[in-house]
Amino acid sequence: MTYVISGIDGRFDRLTALLDTIRFSDSDILYVLGDMVGSGDASLEVVSDLSMRPNVYPVAGDKDFRALRMLSGFDRMAKDGTAPDPAFIAEMKAWAEQDGGSAMLAAFRALDEDMREGILDFLSEMTLFEEPEVNGKKYLLVHAGIRGFDPGRELDSYAPEDFMTGIPDFGKPYFSDRTVIVGHTPTQKIPGATPGKIFHADGFIAIDCGAAEGGKLACLRLDDGAEFYA
Repeated sequence: MTYVISGIDGRFDRLTALLDTIRFSDSDILYVLGDMVGSGDASLEVVSDLSMRPNVYPVAGDKDFRALRMLSGFDRMAKDGTAPDPAFIAEMKAWAEQDGGSAMLAAFRALDEDMREGILDFLSEMTLFEEPEVNGKKYLLVHAGIRGFDPGRELDSYAPEDFMTGIPDFGKPYFSDRTVIVGHTPTQKIPGATPGKIFHADGFIAIDCGAAEGGKLACLRLDDGAEFYA
């Protein structure tokens, strides 16, 4: 079976509960549409768990991308002994205060060198989008949408940030031949959506149900459209 989730936001307990609910096995596939990390206190546990599963495919979210920059910068300074520049210090401070970075950095610092490298490799290998086809149906999986979307433009030509900040107009589908599945925007903030439930629109499915804000961690099974929540 093929599953899609988004917006774990460092809630490792929600992730494990959801994987138990869907009885996730080695024969399944799981796409994670960004924001694996966030304000929860177990972001590194989330990343560590997912990184050890060969059938998990992460799509970069803005919070994951930021964590990669922060952890990579810290690791480089730790190895080289170089002093950070003021801009990096300011961004690190903001990350620690806003996106659960303090807990993630503390957990990262406690790892040995090989484990740190494994975490950074996993985050570095995140894609910007995935294009699976399940039971004859085509999908485009992105974190937020596509900023400045142009139907005549190749997906590879967009900047990484375009997939992490481009919240779509759910009344105007991007494509006629595939469904775009997004996270990033909690469904309780989408006009016409049922709060805490996966939202289906013309050409779109929004699956972030606000786990970061006290809502649910949602999962969509592409094989049959079944929805799961934890």
